[in-house]
Parts: sequence; structure tokens; C-alpha cells
Amino acid sequence: MPDKNNEDDVNAERMLEAALGGLTPHQALIRASLAESADSEARAAAAAKNRERALKLLEAIEKSMA
Repeated sequence: MPDKNNEDDVNAERMLEAALGGLTPHQALIRASLAESADSEARAAAAAKNRERALKLLEAIEKSMA
């Protein structure tokens, strides 16, 4: 009878390999870190653009009230 623990280990290893898409765990961590960094930069850029738009809108409102 096959060892159930060994079979579970083999299945877990196969699922891990599939999830990593052929990358080593280190490569997968680097890729995730780079993606997170890029996402953070995009959010910061969007926030800055929204802030600029809000300031322009506020200026336009103030001018219209004067």
C-alpha cells in the first residue's frame, strides 16, 4: 500500500511547481515584489494626478465665487 504522506507530499510539490509557473521560489518572490512596487508607483501617480485636479477644481470654484 502506498504511503499516504508521501503521496500528499508529491501532490503538494506538483501544485507548488504549477503555481510557480516554472520559476524558482526566489524568482517568484522577486517577480511579486517588482509587481507590487510597480502597482505602488501607479497608485502614487494616480493620487498626485487626482490631487492636481482637485486643486484646479478648487481654484475654479473660488474664482467663480469672487
